[in-house]
Amino acid sequence: MDKVSKERYVYQVFQNISKGYDQANQRISLGFQKRFKKMLLNRLKENTPFGGNVLDVCCGTGDITFRLADIRPDLQVTGLDFSPAMLSKARMRNKGKKRNNVHFHKGNALELPFEDNSFEAVCISFGLRNTSDYSRVSDEMRRVAKPGGYIYCLDSFAPENALVKPFYTIYFRHIMPFLGGGIHHRREYLWLYHSTKYFLSRKELKKLFARLGIQEVQDEDKMFGACVLVWGHK
Repeated sequence: MDKVSKERYVYQVFQNISKGYDQANQRISLGFQKRFKKMLLNRLKENTPFGGNVLDVCCGTGDITFRLADIRPDLQVTGLDFSPAMLSKARMRNKGKKRNNVHFHKGNALELPFEDNSFEAVCISFGLRNTSDYSRVSDEMRRVAKPGGYIYCLDSFAPENALVKPFYTIYFRHIMPFLGGGIHHRREYLWLYHSTKYFLSRKELKKLFARLGIQEVQDEDKMFGACVLVWGHK
C-alpha cells in the first residue's frame, strides 16, 4: 500500500470505528491498556515543567489528553487528530468535565499546524504505526518541541521473543479483530494487526529518533515487548 492509499484507508478506518473505539480498546487489550498508557503518563507527569504546553498527536478520542490534563491540571494539553469522528467523540467526552486546560485541533500529523518550539512535550500513543511516513511524523514532533522538551512514542510492536510471538500472532490475527469489531467492523480491527506487523521494530524506532537528532533515546516495554514506550529530548 502506497503512502497516499494508506492515509486514506486509515482515515476511513477511524471514521468507522469511532463510536465504540474506547470500549473496543479495553476488550482487545484484555484490560491492560491503562497499564500500557501509564508508562507514558508517568513520564509526562515527571518530566514536563510546571505550566507547560503538551501536544498529544493522533489523540483519537482523547484518552491520554484527558488523563494527563487531570493528573497535571497546571498543564495546557492539546489533542490533534485528522478524524472528525474521533475528535467529535473526544469533545463529547469533555462536556461533563469541562476541563479548561484541554484543547482539540483537527490536523495531520505529517504537517503539524504549530510553530517551531511550541511545546514542552510532544507525544503520540498507538498512532505512529498508522501514519504513512514514520520519519516525517517523528521529525514534525521534534520540530514543534521546545529545546530540552521530550518526544514520546507509545505503540504496539510485534514481540521479538520466539516463545511469545506465535501466541501473539494467533491472538491479534484471528481473535482480536472479532473481539474489537465484531462482525461489522472485523476488517477495520484486522488493519490494526497489519499496521503492527509491518511497523518498525523498537530498535529501528530508537535509531530513527537518534537520526533525527533526538537525544538520550530510551525505551520501556510491557507484555514481552508487545507494547513499547520510546522517548528522548530535543
